[in-house]
Amino acid sequence: MNIGILGSGNVGATLGERWAKLGHHVYFSSREPEKLKDVVARAGATAHAASVADAVRAAEVVVVSLPWSAVKGVLESLDLREKIVFDCTNPLLPDLSGVELGTTTSAGEKVAGWARGAKVVKIFNTTGYNNMAHPDYRGTAASMFYCGDDAQAKETARRLAAELGFDPVDSGPLTHARFLEPMAVLWIWLAMKGGRGRDIAFRLLTR
Repeated sequence: MNIGILGSGNVGATLGERWAKLGHHVYFSSREPEKLKDVVARAGATAHAASVADAVRAAEVVVVSLPWSAVKGVLESLDLREKIVFDCTNPLLPDLSGVELGTTTSAGEKVAGWARGAKVVKIFNTTGYNNMAHPDYRGTAASMFYCGDDAQAKETARRLAAELGFDPVDSGPLTHARFLEPMAVLWIWLAMKGGRGRDIAFRLLTR
């Protein structure tokens, strides 16, 4: 599968590197692609550096892992029609105490509005990038919650999350991003202010 990464920080780089090592063609993007040589080298032979527009053109799946403040401007400048878009963002307040969007909308819904014609799935936003690198906890897979309105896009999200070692959990329609985004605040609080460190993950248990 061809995967374009918008934002090559910790989340985007970790996801892209892992998928590239699994054999997917991953297009890391930047306004200055030459600055991506290190992440491309780490990811291996199926990784590429590209401009943002070229990464989107090449991709079947576009991963949005940009800072929240940059998302609107970038997405509105791109043609994302019929693309599957993974929204990994969280509309965090500057002090990480909460989210700036609440119970009546979400970052996921905003992304769907800005990425006109795209099939948006909210995913990879409820945990830290260290868990994206290593989701295994003593033989138990961390859960990865996702939501969206397009069945094909959700199945693609489920499969790509499972390939990384997560236990994917279908969490309903895209409006349920209103619940998944505050989960990120809880994870951040537990990891940082709660003193538990980053090696923690959510797991949905079944009996």
